[in-house]
Amino acid sequence: MQLLGSILLTVRSLSAGVWVIGALLIVSGILLLARPDRADQSKLQMWVFSPEHQQMYIPMIQETNAQHPEQSVDLTLMSIAAIKSRMMSGFFGGLPTADLIEVERATVGQAFLGPVEAIGFRDLTDRLEAEGLLDGFNPPSLSPWSVDGRVFGLPHDVHPVMLAYRADLTEAAGIDLTQATTWDKFFELLRPMMDENRDGEVDRYPLSFWYTQEDNVELLLLQGGGRLFDERGVPTIDNPKNAELLAKMISWSVGPDRGVIDIEEFSAAGHQARIDGDAIAYLTPDWMCSIWRMHVPKIGGKMKLMPLPAFEPGGRRTSVRGGTMLGLPKASEHFEESWETAKLLYTSPAIARELYTMVDIITPVRALWDDPIYDEPDPFFMGQPKGRMYIELATEIPLRTSSPYNQNARFAVRDAAMNLAEYANANRVYDAEGLEEEAARLLQRAHAEVVRQMSRNAFARTE
Repeated sequence: MQLLGSILLTVRSLSAGVWVIGALLIVSGILLLARPDRADQSKLQMWVFSPEHQQMYIPMIQETNAQHPEQSVDLTLMSIAAIKSRMMSGFFGGLPTADLIEVERATVGQAFLGPVEAIGFRDLTDRLEAEGLLDGFNPPSLSPWSVDGRVFGLPHDVHPVMLAYRADLTEAAGIDLTQATTWDKFFELLRPMMDENRDGEVDRYPLSFWYTQEDNVELLLLQGGGRLFDERGVPTIDNPKNAELLAKMISWSVGPDRGVIDIEEFSAAGHQARIDGDAIAYLTPDWMCSIWRMHVPKIGGKMKLMPLPAFEPGGRRTSVRGGTMLGLPKASEHFEESWETAKLLYTSPAIARELYTMVDIITPVRALWDDPIYDEPDPFFMGQPKGRMYIELATEIPLRTSSPYNQNARFAVRDAAMNLAEYANANRVYDAEGLEEEAARLLQRAHAEVVRQMSRNAFARTE
């Protein structure tokens, strides 16, 4: 019993890092035993998580395979979780990975944990520069895949954000929402529509937004000039601008005159709320348009798009949400062939058109922005040239961090927002100025928590 107690004490004292390494080794062993043999070593292996991406790539890959059978590409569709597990097990556990891996932003951060030289993806900066491609991509779209100024992945997209709104409702009410150049003006213009029947009950809310939606909280922080990390990956959660912006968002969300409603983005109930007009406007990255087209066709022909209202006069009118990169693992023995395949798929005019036609995503390749497909009127948005409108905002999207702790910071800020809303309701403080001091205090606590988490990693910069 004494020996067993000693063993248990030793196990409990192990650091989180040791547990992570142990888990990766176990996963690596399981996957190594379970994976099919790679019979044809000459084939490039490429992993993607999106069925739409797979569908777009297949024709071009088939054509390339027919022309170059000696070095063809084997395209595999996997879940995001499976790609993350296989990728990290390959980088830290020695399991073979693919030659090309598409990775979503929420997943890729762990690959950037540690010093730059230990990152499992190949540094593409010099090759991009030598071939004149570094300036060919939309510069802000490189930021989530860059560490210390070095680029470790090709950007798949831009994902600028606009405001989509029920133009049928606003125009029937005689409101020109394009005059809302600031968020204050936006709520001022739409407040009369909240109780059109004048029965004391809210008929609809100006904006679909809630402080528990960490994606949209981060989106608005970035739009307003806030940020969670600086260029070196040092946390900046407690900076005054973040407190100012968080207080503003909570002021929208509390009190008897709140102007926002929590509508689920991807559920049947949320789609029905959009049809019913429970909210007038929505924060809309380009890819969200295809979600609505597929799942909420009834609002087609009733919506319009416009740049986001700014937090301050003359401020930024867009933001960014989501993103995907294509990385080339260092362990691959086929870099040159992989590089040519990456360029083929990520700079192809044909695939850029397919990307926009199929899922409404604009390309980050600036030379392709003149394609007339982006000028075509979209009936879903009352004939607006949706693609051109998103492209006009592409260079204005805010820079983003590649910190592996960004997800931790987002959750910490979400918790701060929830506590701030509770404070506002308990103390009946509903204006942004009155909430700013408490917002600063809560963000200082969130900052300290993320610094504490980062301090466990010898390579993380906390100051």
